[in-house]
Amino acid sequence: MAENRDFYQAQNIANKLESAKLINTPNSIKKAGKWVGGTFIFLVLCLFLPWTQNIRSNGIVTSFNPADRPQTIHSTIAGRIEKWYVSEGTFVKKGDTIVSLSEIKDKYFDPDFLLRIGEQITSKDNTLKSTQDKAVALNNQIDALRDGLKYKISQAQNKIQQYKLKVQSDSIDFVAQKTEYEIAKVQFDRQEKLYEQGLKSLTELEQRKLKLQESVAKLMSSENKFFTTKNELVNTIIDLNAIEAEYLDKISKAESDLQSTLGYYYTSEGELSKMNNEYANMQIRNSFYNITAPQDGYLVKALRVGIGETVTEGEAVASIMPNTDNLAVELFVDPIDIPLLKKGSKVRLQFDGWPALVFSGWPNVSFGTFGGEVMVIDNIDTDGKYRILVTPDKTDEHWPQLIRVGSGVYGWALLKDVPIWFELWRNMNGFPPDFTGELPGKKDKVKHEKKAEKKGGAHEN
Repeated sequence: MAENRDFYQAQNIANKLESAKLINTPNSIKKAGKWVGGTFIFLVLCLFLPWTQNIRSNGIVTSFNPADRPQTIHSTIAGRIEKWYVSEGTFVKKGDTIVSLSEIKDKYFDPDFLLRIGEQITSKDNTLKSTQDKAVALNNQIDALRDGLKYKISQAQNKIQQYKLKVQSDSIDFVAQKTEYEIAKVQFDRQEKLYEQGLKSLTELEQRKLKLQESVAKLMSSENKFFTTKNELVNTIIDLNAIEAEYLDKISKAESDLQSTLGYYYTSEGELSKMNNEYANMQIRNSFYNITAPQDGYLVKALRVGIGETVTEGEAVASIMPNTDNLAVELFVDPIDIPLLKKGSKVRLQFDGWPALVFSGWPNVSFGTFGGEVMVIDNIDTDGKYRILVTPDKTDEHWPQLIRVGSGVYGWALLKDVPIWFELWRNMNGFPPDFTGELPGKKDKVKHEKKAEKKGGAHEN
C-alpha cells in the first residue's frame, strides 16, 4: 500500500510539472513583447520631439525682375518674312537681328519713297519762304501806306490851315473894300449935290464917279476872292476825307492780302509738318524691317516659321528667355495661410530634377533643399490662391546654377517649432498652425496703444 501511495504521489508530481511547463510563456513571445513595448515607448517619446510647422505649396521658377522674365518678340509693322538669322536655342545679344521682313503695303512699295517725300518737303519749304517774303512785302506796303496816309493828312491839314488864314485875310480885304466903297459913294453923293448947287465942276464930279466905280470893282473883286477862298477851304476838307477813305481802302485791301497770305503760309506750314512727320515715320519704319533682340538671352521658339509668311502688326514672331541670374520662385498659398506670412519669412525649396531627401518638419536634417525669403505677397488672389515671390536667402547655400525658369518647385514656409503630438492633434482637428510671429505693423500698433494708455493715466492723475 505504501509503495502504491508513493507511486501515485510521484505520478502526480510529474503531471504537475508538465502542466507548469504548458503555462510558461515562450521566449519568442517575451522578446516580441519587449520589442512592442520598446517601440511604443519610443513612439511616445517621439511625440515630444520638436517639429517645425510649415506651409507647403507648389510653384515654378521665375525671375524677380519683370524685365528678365520670358517674353515674346512682336513685329511692329506688317510684313513678309524674308530671312531668319538665328535658330531656336541660339544665344543672342541685345540688338542682334533675328528675322528680316519686306513690305506688303502698296503705299510703301516705291523704293525711293523717302526721296520723293524729301523732294516734296523741299518744294513746300521753298513755297513757305516765298509766302513769308510776300507777307513781309505786304507788311512793308501797309507800313508805307500808313506813312503816306499820315503825310497826306498832314499836308491836307496844312493846306486847310493855309486856306483858313487866307479866308481870314480875304475877309478882312472884303470888309476893307466894302468900307472904301461906302466912303466913295458918300463922297460921290456929296460931290453931286455940290455940282447941282454949282459949287463943283463937272470934271470933279466925273472924277468922284470914276473913284466910285473903281471902289465897286474892287469890292466885287474882293468879294469874289473871299468866296473863292472859302470854297477852296471846303474842297480841301473834302479832299482830306477823300484821302483818308482812299488810303484806308488801300490799307484794308493790303491787310486782307496779308491775312490771306498768312493763312496760306500757316496751311503750308501744317502740310510741311505733316510731311516731316511722314518722313520721320518712314525712317523709323525702315528700322522695323529687321526685328532685333530686345536684350541678351536665348531664342526659345520661333512662333512664325518659314520664308514668305506674312505677319500682321503687333503679331508675335518669336519668344526669348533673357539671360539673368536674378531668379526667384513663384509659390501659390491658400488664403487661410496667407496671414501667417510676411516679408522676410524663411522658406525651404526643393527644385524638380534636383536630388533631395526632405523632412518638412526637420529642415535642418533635410538634404538637397535650399533657403529662400519671402519678398513679395500679392494683395489679390489668383484662382483661390495668393501668389508670393521668394528670393534666395543670402545667408544660405546658393541655388543651383542649372535650374531654369519655368522649372517646378516644391516649397514650405517655416513657422513655429512645436511637439509632434501637438502637430498631429492640430491636423486631426483641422486647426491652423500655431503662429506666434508678429504681423507687419503689429509692434507699432502695440506701442501706440501703450502710449495712449500712459497718456490716459496721466490725465486721470
